[in-house]
Amino acid sequence: MKYDNDERIVLTLDAGGTNFVFSAIQAENEIVDPVRLPSYGDNLEKCLEMIKEGFHTIIEKIPGKPHAISFAFPGPADYPNGIIGDLSNLPGFRGGVALGPMLEQEFSMPVFINNDGDLFALGEAVAGLLPEINRKLVESASPKRYQNLVGITLGTGFGCGIIRNSEILLGDNSAGGEIWLMRSFINNRCFAEEDVSIRAVKRVYRELSGRKENLEPKDIFDISVGKREGDAGAAKKAFELMARSVADALANTITLIDGLIVIGGGLSGASSIFLDTVVKEMNGFIETIEGEKINRLVSRVFNLDNKNDLNEFLKGQHKEIQIPGSEKSVIYDPQKRIGLGLSRLGTSRAVALGAYFYALQQLD
Repeated sequence: MKYDNDERIVLTLDAGGTNFVFSAIQAENEIVDPVRLPSYGDNLEKCLEMIKEGFHTIIEKIPGKPHAISFAFPGPADYPNGIIGDLSNLPGFRGGVALGPMLEQEFSMPVFINNDGDLFALGEAVAGLLPEINRKLVESASPKRYQNLVGITLGTGFGCGIIRNSEILLGDNSAGGEIWLMRSFINNRCFAEEDVSIRAVKRVYRELSGRKENLEPKDIFDISVGKREGDAGAAKKAFELMARSVADALANTITLIDGLIVIGGGLSGASSIFLDTVVKEMNGFIETIEGEKINRLVSRVFNLDNKNDLNEFLKGQHKEIQIPGSEKSVIYDPQKRIGLGLSRLGTSRAVALGAYFYALQQLD
């Protein structure tokens, strides 16, 4: 699936709690300077007017006629029908707001709304990590190819999108991939996001260091690598505990999905101190009732951003085996393996491209 020569234009929106940023994409590239407007999230009428104004402004700037509107918007929502539920960061949305139908009526074109985690994963599946790895497998003469991908975002929350054969697994209730609600590995009375988020890293550092200052994750990362004064042990531990919770949630998810894993979001910038822990935990053990250790996963996990791991992943164990009763042979690779890597597109661009790809998929 390639859209880098596609002439159709799709209007997009980056919907934040404070600002809305509008743009347009053609042939996988942004073609206008983005338009930024206040969201007025606590006033539904003004918020909806800002959304309409933003798209009208973009239409005046683009060189041709747009074919669709497609963007990520916070949930809960009935995404296929474009209806937004009660939002915490945009409190004006209450009782169900038919945002998609409103925009279709206003602009006379198809409107597609999705979760940002889903669109992040789709962007990486079509133009990011997944095609890159498949290309490298071809170059390595490996028979292995990947069609499925789990994308997670580590930031204000713990987001997830699941892609199967280039399509988003939305679920029957627009609730596929709600990884944030898995049970936390560290605090098992809580949901995973409580230990996998910006607030979690900040909280754990405060608790372990005994300091009252409310440092941001970037500050805590700098402390952990010696770029800033502070409790380095507590900083490292904060990211380690987050990594162990990420690993457990991913192990549960990948057991069901069995595909590549891509990580994005603001906290992924600290991957140098937590990614190895994620991979190590996923390649760890679980026990039988008698205490016998067995592998946590059927497949081995490789860090695709580590040169040695990547080379071993690409090489695999493929060999020729004879067909019984025949002189012919077939290629067999007995090594079950999962690759885990960082976003190749950057989170914001992956989400925008995901929205673009989703619209063109639906139009086609």
